[in-house]
Amino acid sequence: MKPVCVLGNGQLGRMLRQAGEPLGISVYPVGLDAEPEAVPYQNSVITAEIERWPETALTQELARHKAFANRDIFPRLADRLPQKQLIDSRRLATAPWQLLADTSQWPQLFTELGNLVIVKRRIGGYDGRGQWRIHPGDETELPDDIYGECIAEQAIPFSGEVSLVGARNENGDCVFYPLTYNLHQDGILRTSIAFPSENCHLQQQAESMLSAIMHELKYVGVMAMECFIVGDNLLINELAPRVHNSGHWTQNGASISQFELHLRAILDLPMPQPEVNAPSVMVNLIGTDTNPQWLSLPLVHLHWYEKEVRPARKVGHLNLSHTDKNELKNTLQKLIPMLPPEYQSGLEWAQEKLT
Repeated sequence: MKPVCVLGNGQLGRMLRQAGEPLGISVYPVGLDAEPEAVPYQNSVITAEIERWPETALTQELARHKAFANRDIFPRLADRLPQKQLIDSRRLATAPWQLLADTSQWPQLFTELGNLVIVKRRIGGYDGRGQWRIHPGDETELPDDIYGECIAEQAIPFSGEVSLVGARNENGDCVFYPLTYNLHQDGILRTSIAFPSENCHLQQQAESMLSAIMHELKYVGVMAMECFIVGDNLLINELAPRVHNSGHWTQNGASISQFELHLRAILDLPMPQPEVNAPSVMVNLIGTDTNPQWLSLPLVHLHWYEKEVRPARKVGHLNLSHTDKNELKNTLQKLIPMLPPEYQSGLEWAQEKLT
C-alpha cells in the first residue's frame, strides 16, 4: 500500500499514524517547515490535518503533487465566505449571514439579522478565538482590521449542537457515523456523546446534507459537519474537511475509527459502514495534566497527545463506551473528583443525555 504524508504533525496527524500501523500503512505526519528532501512524499498520497497553511518550501512542493487528496478544497473550506456560499448554493439550511465589509453596514445588519450578531473571522478563528457576539453599540469595540475579513451571522437560538462525521471515496460511496451530541464551553468542545441509533429524522437529514456537500466537491476522505438543532431541523454551522475532534469517540466506540476510515477512503481501500453498537462518551482534556487515577476505571481509554500542558490547549481526551448506559453514567460520576472542577458540568451533561 502507498504511504501517506500528513501535512501537519499535531495530534490528528499522530492519530492517523496510529490508525495506519495495524493495517501496514506507513503514515508520516510532517511539520510545515520540514525540508522537502526529508519527506518521502514523491510516491505517497498526501492529506492534511489542518485546513490552511503558510507557504513554505514543503507546502509549495506539495501543492504540485498530483496525489494530494482534496488539495483545492482545503482553501475553499478554510475561508468561511466561500464555505457559506457553498452551503447556500446547495440550498442547505444555515444561519442568515452577510460579508462584513464596512462599518456603515451595522444599522442594516441589526435590522436584518436581529439585535445579536455573531462576527467570525473568515480565516482562522476557532476554539472561541476570532469570534465576537455583538449587540447594538458593541460594534464600536471591534478591531478595525476585521472589515472585509469577517462574516456576520444571525445568532441562532438552538436547543442543541450536533456533528456528523462521514466519509466519501473516489467512487462516490458515502458512509456515516451516528450523530454526535456536543457540549461547548467558551467556544471549545468539552464533551461529546454518541448513540448507536438516536434520532432517525435528524440522522437522515444530516446525512443528506453532508453527502450533498461531499458530492458537490468530489471530496475524498473524512469530513465533519457541525450543526445546530432548531426545532425538528438542523442548521449547518461549519464544515471541517478532515478528521474532527467530535469524532474521537470512534477510536473506542466504532468498529472502524474515523482515522482508519480516512485512510481507507484516500487509499481507495474497502470502506464498509462502521458498526456502532454502544453509546460512547468523549471528554476533551484541556489544559489539564495527566492523572494515572483515570486508569483505575475500566471503561476509560486515555489518549494523551504528549504536548506541553497550557491553559485552553487540547492535550488529550478520554473515551468511554458501554452497552449499559448506567455503567457509563456511574463511570462518569466517578471521574468527577478525578478532574478539575470545570469538567463537572460537562460530565453531568453527559449523564443527563444518557438518562
